[in-house]
Amino acid sequence: MATVELRFSAQPEHVRTARLVAAAVARRAGVEEAVLDEVRLAVGEACSRAVGLHRSNGLTAPVRVVLTEEDKTFSIEVGDEVPGPDGIPAETVSGIAAVQESEGDTEDEMGLAVISGLVDDVEVTSGESGGTIRMSWPVSGASDLP
Repeated sequence: MATVELRFSAQPEHVRTARLVAAAVARRAGVEEAVLDEVRLAVGEACSRAVGLHRSNGLTAPVRVVLTEEDKTFSIEVGDEVPGPDGIPAETVSGIAAVQESEGDTEDEMGLAVISGLVDDVEVTSGESGGTIRMSWPVSGASDLP
């Protein structure tokens, strides 16, 4: 299992770099060429969301992106350090339902809606130490295996 970890300051101009790195690592991992645009867009949305959360909460901590190549899948985790509502323990939700009702942020809802439209396998977690969006795609030949 190969892993690449990227950390960048919460500045919008660094999101493009994260997208380029994600696409390059995904291509190397064996993600279908036709899916690479979806990977770029999903990573861009997740990183933009994390940057926005950091900036609106006055955090100087870096945004974290972890790209992992496994046997049959390629996964990307984008993490922020913004605590979940009321510092509740980590809670896992899927897809568009990931939007916390107490947040009420329509831009956040739109970003998560775009991600869930681009990625079949997406998981959003939120807790006291921050949130993570985990996305994964099959690699070439993985769909042919039992």
